[in-house]
Amino acid sequence: MNNWYLLAAIPVFGLLVLVHEFGHFITAKWAGIRVEEFGLGFPPNIVGFRKRDSGGWEVIWFGQHRDPEISGKQNPFSGTSGGASNPDAAVSNHTLYSLNLLPIGGFVRMPGENGDVLDDDGNYDPQSFAAKPAGKRIIVLCAGVVMNLLLAMVLFTVAYGLGEPTYTNTATLGTVVANSPAAAAGLRPDDIIISVDGQSTPQFSDMAAAVTKITDAAKKQGLNTVPVHLQVKRTGAAAPIAITVNALVNPPAGQGHLGVEQKITFVSTPLWLAPFKGIQHTFEVTRDFLGQIALMIRGAVKPELAGPVGIVKITGQVAQTVPDLGWWPILSLTSILSLNLAIVNILPFPALDGGRIVLVLLELIRGGKRLKPEREGIINLVGMAILLALMVIITISDVAGWGS
Repeated sequence: MNNWYLLAAIPVFGLLVLVHEFGHFITAKWAGIRVEEFGLGFPPNIVGFRKRDSGGWEVIWFGQHRDPEISGKQNPFSGTSGGASNPDAAVSNHTLYSLNLLPIGGFVRMPGENGDVLDDDGNYDPQSFAAKPAGKRIIVLCAGVVMNLLLAMVLFTVAYGLGEPTYTNTATLGTVVANSPAAAAGLRPDDIIISVDGQSTPQFSDMAAAVTKITDAAKKQGLNTVPVHLQVKRTGAAAPIAITVNALVNPPAGQGHLGVEQKITFVSTPLWLAPFKGIQHTFEVTRDFLGQIALMIRGAVKPELAGPVGIVKITGQVAQTVPDLGWWPILSLTSILSLNLAIVNILPFPALDGGRIVLVLLELIRGGKRLKPEREGIINLVGMAILLALMVIITISDVAGWGS
């Protein structure tokens, strides 16, 4: 694989995180919550932009000249903006939009995410997350997941509109690899293989199976090549053409015995129908993913997890197919990753959106009595520590299996 294709992971990750955090951002603004920072990537900070009270925009490089209540608190892993720790400090009502060094996530920083209070009397900052009713807090927490679901629907819709790669129903050649046995024998794209050594091959799979059977027999005899006699239907030819190909018994990796690939056509869905198919496919993928999680919990299947390194590798491999298979593979992969992000985030685990929703629901069950901010912070900190440990383990596994 060309390593340059690995860079495709940057816009894919960026889009997923941007959409997710934008959901939290717009609902926080709707709820009247002060958003201190909207960060793409994880700190340390590279550059940030923020409106001035006097008009215009200020540029903040490397976290310098940040507000006292958020400077030094550039760790989004705590899941909280910390609230306003100093009541006398000047607080800007304008959001800081920041670009950070580690391109593996993002965050929206709001005061009071862990129930932090403004002063010793327990008074909430009226613009903090903690000061808002439970219903609004749940909406803000769910917004990222909803946005990822909507993103998947949109991307699947675009994918169907651009065209789904579909293999032809015949043994039609799409690509003839340069310097391959097929190229040397004169096979061309759009040739249709109708028989192999007299055996009819109505489908490409039939042709491949017939060739493999011949090469397997030749391998037992210690041969490096074996003649394969084809009947080929060619555009413009009045009758089938007989072509003999010296098939490779042990072909190079990624290349078949003949050096041909099946022809792919792109089937586009009409504009009015594409959204329906996109939404339907989103629910189908979600159902399958939830089913896999249930099977893993029951121990029926072995968990197969990929961290950032594994996803980068998969994204690079898929991006490399775009010239041949169009935009369908990369759009589908991005949609699936968006759904995965949504489902994982809504799980009732501490530090995730789902875990925070559980704490709000617990508050409602207790008649509005909240957990102490310190206790809530510890719960989220322990959850984040477990998630980070799991990510490290998965990353080590991904790196160890990179070349496989």
